[in-house]
Amino acid sequence: MRLLLAICLLVGRAWAAEGAAVPSPYAIDIPKWFHESFLDIPEELRDAARERKRVMLYFGQDGCPYCKALMKVNFGEADIVATTRRHFVPIALNIWGDREVTWTDGRKLAEKELARVLRVQYTPTLLFLDEGGRVALRLNGYLAPDKFRVALDYVSRRKEKEQTFADFQAGRAPAAAGGTLAPEPFFEKGSIDVPRIARESKRPVLVVFERVPCGDCDELHREGFKRPEVRKLLASFKVLQVDALGAGPVVAEDGRRETARDWAGRLQVNNTPTLVFFDAAAKEVFRVDGYVRPFHLASALDYVASGAYRGEPSFQRFVQQRADAQRAAGQAVDLWK
Repeated sequence: MRLLLAICLLVGRAWAAEGAAVPSPYAIDIPKWFHESFLDIPEELRDAARERKRVMLYFGQDGCPYCKALMKVNFGEADIVATTRRHFVPIALNIWGDREVTWTDGRKLAEKELARVLRVQYTPTLLFLDEGGRVALRLNGYLAPDKFRVALDYVSRRKEKEQTFADFQAGRAPAAAGGTLAPEPFFEKGSIDVPRIARESKRPVLVVFERVPCGDCDELHREGFKRPEVRKLLASFKVLQVDALGAGPVVAEDGRRETARDWAGRLQVNNTPTLVFFDAAAKEVFRVDGYVRPFHLASALDYVASGAYRGEPSFQRFVQQRADAQRAAGQAVDLWK
């Protein structure tokens, strides 16, 4: 009996350890070098600090093409893998998962509850935590390898204590002399005064933050803004284009008069392009600040223009429902197109 009890105890411990270490199912394979965690984040922070590393939380989901790009493209680069393994403890979480996570404040939450509490609207979302459990950098959505390298460098060197990520990036890729932002016929002309424009038009305001040079901005104009569905949805907005590094004056959503660069910094515009949506009362209601393909660009515009954001706080659920409705109507849906 004692032997049987001992065997059961060992099997139970092994089962518990395996259950805690195996991540929720993903259609996209997580790299084997990701940390097998019991999801006690305070403990992970302490262990990481002893190794002079930081915790990197990855929020993903099945069928996410941007997650696939992160795993296959970014983590397909040997130097990115080496840097990540050297400086970070990467932990994978599923935004629809049920595993219990002990958060930095001691709360025990299912993965999906934690994603909701942290307002994870995009996958992938990466949270880089400092030694005290504060967010040193948050990446909402996918960043291409070159930008991702800069992000890893910023956090691994503890630069958040000295400057914003936007300023750090600007130092790495200074604005092109004499460069101009790409024009579009739907961009509003004249001064940037968000409260006045929202009040007079009684429509939501979309502010497109860009800079020069910016390859993703060029792609947004070349592909996203050219789609008929996108152009139709844009008609529901007053669309303003702003140089995120510009010195020109703006009247911000709260009536503050400041430079475009100061406004972008205060709004924590860490990537370009970033699309910030304000309602008719000039209150921010949504934003897109990661790499975005036309399908998700149209979905974001629809999410705000239709007012769906008021009743459905999860953009991901809205996207799923929208894609399902299009498929049911016989339309082909490709999330990467």
